[in-house]
Amino acid sequence: MGKKQNTQAHTIAFGFDRATDERSFGLFLQHFVDKKLMETLLPRLQDEEILATVDFLTGIMRKHLSEKEYHSLFLAE
Repeated sequence: MGKKQNTQAHTIAFGFDRATDERSFGLFLQHFVDKKLMETLLPRLQDEEILATVDFLTGIMRKHLSEKEYHSLFLAE
């Protein structure tokens, strides 16, 4: 990771206020999908963990996105 990414990782904090939680959650997710992390983590996950994560994330999208938003934002159609 570059210096900028490391600095951002140190600014992730939860529980102070909504704005900080939103910013921190965005940074957390950006770090979570890092290619090296995924290459290390994915082979270690159990099938049930993969399915539970997909179910959780798709449930959030179903709850908070319209079908049109889902197609344009997630599927990039």
